[in-house]
Amino acid sequence: MSQGCDCKSEEKLIFACSGAADVGELSDRAARVLTKEGSGKMFCMAGIGGRVSGIIKTTEAAAKILAVDGCPLDCVKNSLEQAGFNKYKHLRVTDLGMEKGKSEINQENIEKIAVSSREKLSG
Repeated sequence: MSQGCDCKSEEKLIFACSGAADVGELSDRAARVLTKEGSGKMFCMAGIGGRVSGIIKTTEAAAKILAVDGCPLDCVKNSLEQAGFNKYKHLRVTDLGMEKGKSEINQENIEKIAVSSREKLSG
């Protein structure tokens, strides 16, 4: 079955860590907030890793790509690069002062990530 491309070159795509750690959950939740408010569109990181053709094509057509990693392992960044993407903005949650395994899942932390993400998407 063919995976169609919903290619809109004006789209800003957000790929977020959704890992098992608290910083992954925070990344995921911030990306959902940004999507809901219209700052960008959360997109499927697993589809990049799985090289799903429609997801790759839509990502290729994006106006901007934001990679939001939870920690220094940079899984999102590395996955994008392995799929051939090198033009993207990168945000690492632990660079915002949050610590893996010690960060509360709360609105304050989610908004801190969302603020930095908005800046990267608009810049």
